Amino acid sequence: MKFLKTFNNSAALAENDQGQEEIVLGKGVGFGLKKGDSIDESKIERRFVTKDEVDQVKGFNPKTIETTDKVVQLVEPLLQVKFNDFQYLALADHIDFAVTRVKDHIDIEPANNWEVKNLYPNEYVVAQKVVKLINQELQVELPESESVFMTYHLVNAKSDVSQVQETVQITNLINGIIDIVQLQYSMQLDTSSFNYSRFISHLRILLVRFLRNKKKDGEPLDPAMLGFMKIKYSKAYETADRIATYLQAKMNWTLDADDKFYLVLHIWRVTSRQKN
Repeated sequence: MKFLKTFNNSAALAENDQGQEEIVLGKGVGFGLKKGDSIDESKIERRFVTKDEVDQVKGFNPKTIETTDKVVQLVEPLLQVKFNDFQYLALADHIDFAVTRVKDHIDIEPANNWEVKNLYPNEYVVAQKVVKLINQELQVELPESESVFMTYHLVNAKSDVSQVQETVQITNLINGIIDIVQLQYSMQLDTSSFNYSRFISHLRILLVRFLRNKKKDGEPLDPAMLGFMKIKYSKAYETADRIATYLQAKMNWTLDADDKFYLVLHIWRVTSRQKN
């Protein structure tokens, strides 16, 4: 593999044995090389081969790649994740575009700011550190809202199965469910309460199960239990019914008696015991 051009000490444009251009990343991969020199392939940690990938990386500010490396080095040990090449490129693209938005004075306010903080608290805290690092490295001032968008990328990197699209979809659905509960009870839920956190966790597990077509484990509950809940917690039951109608209309999902039972229980807890 021949060296063609350096972006920085950790990124270089190269030509493989088939005469195709590649972008190769790795510590010191292009250091001290001249055009036509052979690259030490043992130093290559990532490579981008397709024309679209190569063109995309070529379009980045070289400082963007350097910053993306530092972000990955920060995130991976904190969240116990490993960025694959696709996730790395998506992160670099996001950083590059975020900086462009700031320079063009464009601030996109996310619709699900507080939901993301509560859905993914660990990732959100790390995302805040990432934004601070980007600001330092690229001499910009990204808005606070950028932490929400960055959280999506960190959640995506944390799971090989879950994708950013799924994360956004789940967040939007939970946002709709929370709106239903708050409208039904004419109240603002306490997002810092333990019961709220449990409710959000329950909803996320429920929605992921439906999105991935997973079957439930264990034996179903006694159907009489739901009837008992309907009488004892009538308002929570009515709210669960509205949520079931919402999910049927939005996603064509049908909640069974067990799903409704646990929904009623969580709705009652989150609306009547917010201090706990």
